[in-house]
Amino acid sequence: MPHARANGINLYYEMTGSGPAIVLLSGLGADGHFWYQQVPALAARFSVIAVDNRDAGRSDKPEVAYTLRTMADDVAGLLDALEIPSAHLVAASMGGFIAQEFALAYPQRLRRLVLCCTSFGGLNSEPIPPQTTQVLLSRTGDPERDLRAFLALQFGTDYPQQHARDIDTYAKWRVNHPQPLPSYHRQLAASMQHNTEDRLGALQHPVLVLHGGRDQVVPVRNAELLAAKLPHATLHIFEDAGHLVLWEDAEQANRMIIEFLQAN
Repeated sequence: MPHARANGINLYYEMTGSGPAIVLLSGLGADGHFWYQQVPALAARFSVIAVDNRDAGRSDKPEVAYTLRTMADDVAGLLDALEIPSAHLVAASMGGFIAQEFALAYPQRLRRLVLCCTSFGGLNSEPIPPQTTQVLLSRTGDPERDLRAFLALQFGTDYPQQHARDIDTYAKWRVNHPQPLPSYHRQLAASMQHNTEDRLGALQHPVLVLHGGRDQVVPVRNAELLAAKLPHATLHIFEDAGHLVLWEDAEQANRMIIEFLQAN
């Protein structure tokens, strides 16, 4: 299986397609398989690298605390290992936190940035709703129970009813590639320290901000606040979607991402 030595650990990744490189960064607890609705569309035009973050999927899970900057350094190390000078980043939720840190630390290695269902963090961001916080803090270590409890909060439409088989297939994947509870807690601790608000004005890259209008994990107000801090941001709200906008509106989101990344 493809692993790369990056920043002192082994990161699992899958590369598909050909063309300019895109790195896909997923959210809390998720691995590269999260992007199963994006990879086929993007790989028709790009070299798509879906990576398992440290402490998730098939990447290493060293028993040490770390920061989001550490995870950004992981991405840089992966690009080094693959001999890729620069890449687009497409990132969701916690992956968006990592991507912001990468963009600020390695601006010369970033081409364009897509931030989905994420925020700049800190006291001036719109807080996570209490019911979501309760779920995030109530992990049991049972991978299916924990995943299903979190998924229940992540849709704004009847997607779960219309795509029950797809969700069951994804749940089976996650059960077969479980995240240990200590790994989850380390990712959560790193995420809780996220705050890029005062630094984003230095980012001169084009950024596409996508968000669901009914997001119960990262409220949609965060997309507006985030876009306002970025000098060259384009904002699009999918009014009826929730946190999993990349599943609920996959076709339109994929089209917008491709058009944005291919723009001159």
